[in-house]
Amino acid sequence: MQIKGSVVLVTGANRGIGAEFVRQLKERGAAKVYAAARDASSIDVEGVEAITLDVTDPAQVAAAAELAGDVQIVINNAGSSSGLTFVDGDLDGIRREFETNFFGPLALTRAFAPALAANGGGAVINALSALSWISSAGATVYAASKAAAWSLTDGARIELAGQGTQVVGMHMGMVDTDMTAGYDIAKISPEAAVTAALDGLEAGLSEVLVDDTAKFVKSTLGQAPSERYAVSIG
Repeated sequence: MQIKGSVVLVTGANRGIGAEFVRQLKERGAAKVYAAARDASSIDVEGVEAITLDVTDPAQVAAAAELAGDVQIVINNAGSSSGLTFVDGDLDGIRREFETNFFGPLALTRAFAPALAANGGGAVINALSALSWISSAGATVYAASKAAAWSLTDGARIELAGQGTQVVGMHMGMVDTDMTAGYDIAKISPEAAVTAALDGLEAGLSEVLVDDTAKFVKSTLGQAPSERYAVSIG
């Protein structure tokens, strides 16, 4: 899927990785970029169409799909990391995290699948995590939500293959954003992460491991759980 001349929707586009997606899409010649965030006024980028979109709100998702019927690429970037745990964490908070990280991309994929088909097939990029494959203290709920999103990505790839939609899983370790500000470990830049994802999209890939962390964690999938839990994602 080529970006130049395409119409793209980015969720969570007001900061971090989402804002970098918007910047690079413009740089690569996208014809139109819908930059979506819960507060559209937080997006102040020339040459994009800012839209209000809470991915957990069915009415807003439906409105976005109606407004942006010309979309050819959907980038499911909006995410949430609460630090909640399974055993002691607030159940409503756990559900909210899954609403954003799993049900949000699911809702966007369902809502935009007809438009993608009508516009030639197009593509979906799901921003995932190295934690799709391994859990970590302090991020067990987040890891589970991203594991579910990984499975969604695989399933959507199968279900949308018939209409020619490329579905890309974007896996990464720590990226230097507001979400990871409290972690004093090595991080890659949003620019590096997004460059890898968009290069992979244009190369026709179905999965992009944007950094060494993601590559290493995936390489441990054949190990016993006791060995894998010793892996540090930093």
